[in-house]
Amino acid sequence: MTPPVQTDIPVPVPDREVLSWGDFGTASRELAHTVLASGFDADIVVAIARGGLLLAGSISYALGTKNCGSINVEFYTGVDERLPEPVLLAPLLDAPALGGRNVLLVDDVSDSGRTLALVVGLLEEHGATVRTVTLYSKPRTVLEPDYVWRRTDKWITFPWSALPPVTVDAP
Repeated sequence: MTPPVQTDIPVPVPDREVLSWGDFGTASRELAHTVLASGFDADIVVAIARGGLLLAGSISYALGTKNCGSINVEFYTGVDERLPEPVLLAPLLDAPALGGRNVLLVDDVSDSGRTLALVVGLLEEHGATVRTVTLYSKPRTVLEPDYVWRRTDKWITFPWSALPPVTVDAP
């Protein structure tokens, strides 16, 4: 017998921005349109994992860009808890192979902006032309993305991370 799948949408918490799956679909299409209208022709879409993975996939489909990659960066360790600096994690993206290419770098939010700045610096150091896209940007970011869906100073609840990890006892 297959256990029921939990599909509850979390109840909004005061002082939080809550993104629904429907809004995510709308946002990803709107962002793809904004990128296209800007004239930037991405050779590759690169996600900052994990937060940027779903948005990068959605945008790459909307743009018709089949070449995709990801880079693993750890910075947040919990709600509003982070490491002193963002850290690149293995496996590493083959950044030298992106020299001379137009890279659309995707993440869920530019909160401090330090993760985006780290990866933009790495890619540009290897000769890539980089544009950045996020669902959200916060006022304190050190790197304002080239394309942003919304700006907020609230903590954001994303639909893919709103529920705890699945366990054997609870799907």
